[in-house]
Amino acid sequence: MKRKEFLRLATVASFAPGMFLTACQDDKKKQAATAGQKTYTCPMHPQIIQDKPGSCPICGMDLVIFDKSIKDAAIILGESQIALANITTMTVGSGLLSNSKRLNGRLAVNPDQTAVVSSRAAGRIQVLYVKETGVAVLKGQPLYKIYSEQLSALQQEYLLAHAQVQQFPADARFIAIEKAARQKLRLYDQSEEDIQGLAAMQKQDPFITYRAPMNGTVSELSVTEGQYVSEGSAVLRLEDYSSLWVEADIYPAEAAGIRTGQKVQVQVAGWEDKPQQIRIDFITPAIQSGSQLMQVRGTIANPGNRWQPGLQANIILPTSDTINTMTLPVDAVIRDAKGTHVWIETKPGTFQARVVLIGMQNADLVEIKEGIAKNEKVVVTGAYLLYSEYVLKKGSDPMALHQHE
Repeated sequence: MKRKEFLRLATVASFAPGMFLTACQDDKKKQAATAGQKTYTCPMHPQIIQDKPGSCPICGMDLVIFDKSIKDAAIILGESQIALANITTMTVGSGLLSNSKRLNGRLAVNPDQTAVVSSRAAGRIQVLYVKETGVAVLKGQPLYKIYSEQLSALQQEYLLAHAQVQQFPADARFIAIEKAARQKLRLYDQSEEDIQGLAAMQKQDPFITYRAPMNGTVSELSVTEGQYVSEGSAVLRLEDYSSLWVEADIYPAEAAGIRTGQKVQVQVAGWEDKPQQIRIDFITPAIQSGSQLMQVRGTIANPGNRWQPGLQANIILPTSDTINTMTLPVDAVIRDAKGTHVWIETKPGTFQARVVLIGMQNADLVEIKEGIAKNEKVVVTGAYLLYSEYVLKKGSDPMALHQHE
C-alpha cells in the first residue's frame, strides 16, 4: 500500500471509527447472502451477527434470520419474543356493530348542589372554624362566628318586647311587637332554640354562629378572622360532588339527532372500562359565544366522590345504524399514509401483514369489508410492535410490497 493511501485511510478511521464497524457488518451479511448462507442477528442489538442460530450475548434473546432480500410481508418470531411483546390473536367472525358518535365532554360542578354562605349581618368575623379550601363539612357544622352590633340591638329590642308581654300577657299590641322582634331575629339566622335561650338568659349575645346548610366541600373562602364584612357579603362557597354535570360540545347539525330525555353512555377518563348511563337533561338553544358549538348536558352520580370536576368525560351517542358484519377491535388495525392493514398469524410464530378495507366503526370495534376471511387468526394486541419489528428486521415497510402489486 502506498504511503498516501495509508495516510488517507488512517485519517478517515480517526474521524469515523464506527463507519468501519458498520461496513464490516454489511460485508459479512452480503458475503453470507452471496454464499447462500443464513445470517442471524439480534433484533435488539443488530451489531451481533453470526452464521448459525443462537442467543444474543447481550440481552439473551433468540437470534433471528436477517435477510432483506426476501420480499414478503411475513415475519417469524420465537415464543419468548411473542410473550415479551404481549402478542395475542383472535379468530375472525361476524357480529353486531352499532355505529356511534363520540362527543368530547367534561365533568362540571352541579349548581343545584352548590351553596354560597353569606353574612346575614354586618360585623367582624370573630372565629373562622374552616380556614382553608378543600375541607369537607357536614350539614349543621359550625362554619364561622361573627360579632354584630346590629344583632345586639335587635336582641335588646326583643328582650324589651318579651318583658312587656310577660307583664301584660293579654295586650295584643305587645304580643304583636314581640312577634315582630322575634321574626327579625329569625331573619338573622337565629334559631328558635337561640331565641328561647336569649329569653331565659335575659342577656343579649352579639355573636352569631353560622352553620353549614348542606354537606359539601369548601371550594372558595372569601374572608379571614378579624375581617369586617357587610350584610350580604359572601363568606364561603360549598359544593357537593355526590353528583356532577356532564357537558359535551356538539355542532348545530348534530343537535337534530339528540333529544332531551335520551339515554346515552359516558366514559370518564381513567374509567373507560366502566361506562355509565345518563339521561340528556338539557340542550343549549344557542351557539356558545366565540365558537360554532352548542352543548348537551346530563347528570351523573358520583358515589364516594371518585371523580373530580374538570375530568374529561366523553358521551357515546348511539345512532340507528346496526349491522351484522365482520368486526375487529380498533387497536388491531394499523393506519398510516399507505392505508390500513392488520397482521395475520398464518402458522404458529409466523405473522403476515394484510391490507384491509374498513367501514363503519365505533369506540371499540371496526368493520372489516375486505382483506381477511372468517376463521383467520388476527393479531389484536401487539400489532404496532409487529410493524416495528418488521421494519427493524427487513429494513422496509411491510405495505411497500402491496403498493407495487
